[in-house]
Amino acid sequence: MLEATLTRNWLRRGPLACALWPVSLLFGALSGARAAMFRAGWLASSRLPVPVVVVGNIYIGGTGKTPLTIWLVQALQARGMRPGVISRGHGSAADTVREVGAGSTPADVGDEPLLIRQRTGCPVMVGRDRAATGRALLAAYPDTDVLLTDDGLQHYALQRDIEIILFDGRGAGNGWLLPAGPLREPVSRRRDFTVINAPVLTDALVRSVGCFPMASVGSDPVRGQTPAVGLAGGYPAPRQMTLAGSHAEQLVDRTRRQPFADLAQPGLRLAAAAGIGNPARFFGMLKAAGLTIAELPLPDHHDFRDRPFDVLHADVILITEKDAVKCAQIEELRGDPRLWVVPVTAHIDGALADQIVEKCRGR
Repeated sequence: MLEATLTRNWLRRGPLACALWPVSLLFGALSGARAAMFRAGWLASSRLPVPVVVVGNIYIGGTGKTPLTIWLVQALQARGMRPGVISRGHGSAADTVREVGAGSTPADVGDEPLLIRQRTGCPVMVGRDRAATGRALLAAYPDTDVLLTDDGLQHYALQRDIEIILFDGRGAGNGWLLPAGPLREPVSRRRDFTVINAPVLTDALVRSVGCFPMASVGSDPVRGQTPAVGLAGGYPAPRQMTLAGSHAEQLVDRTRRQPFADLAQPGLRLAAAAGIGNPARFFGMLKAAGLTIAELPLPDHHDFRDRPFDVLHADVILITEKDAVKCAQIEELRGDPRLWVVPVTAHIDGALADQIVEKCRGR
């Protein structure tokens, strides 16, 4: 309940947010001092022998980092590069570095790294110390020529060459730092690229994340250079990302597919469940496809062993790929014929990948 209350209040500067604002000043001072100590060399950081690209967010919770990471891995592979991915591995019980393999489980390596490995086939390793995790991946796969870190924007112990900050349709919320707002760092924080995961980019949304509105720049504003912060609009106009699905695959047999049009037939009771950072985004995509669904939002990285689907009276229950990774490990769920997985694909201007390749090769 506390999380839901904060999430609602982070979208506006209401009484609760204002009451917490003094605490956010302390949070900002502490996090800013920590970042400054890394920049000054007072806290140690490691540099790896290949370019490091960080895909992260400053808005707490899910903004779509995993689909963006998958898209970027595949785009780099298509351009002749050999990427590897390192991650903290949320939900993993291990403190040591672990490789994500075909036999890995979400309990071993986390749900998102396992999904990235399944979708891309690239080397993926998880560990608390991202620098040590990166070195382990390079030792095991010496032909890797670029490392992507899924999340880790605030993990300054690992130096990086490119930073991509991802937002969604919530923008920067009320624009305040935790706990008065949803931000880990201010929107003025430097970055190389900004991506917004939203079906429509308005000037208000673009400005809220510290960028120039789309109409105020040329047709290809992002040149791989970071302008000075403090200009009227902030950073150059962002890249737009949209997530789209067209069909569902039955969990018990992923080769059995149904297009959304078939699921929209009269009399078929549909429900959708999502244990991701922003379940409303998943539900919105399904409704935009013409599906009428009963919604079951769940906490991010939800543990499905508590049998949440028992409360649903539905013929078909649509779930995300991230949740399917965990459900497939639970005996009573992986055989449930009601569960259907909705694969989604990120769509982004391919020029973003070209610019990242150019930056990596020019390191």
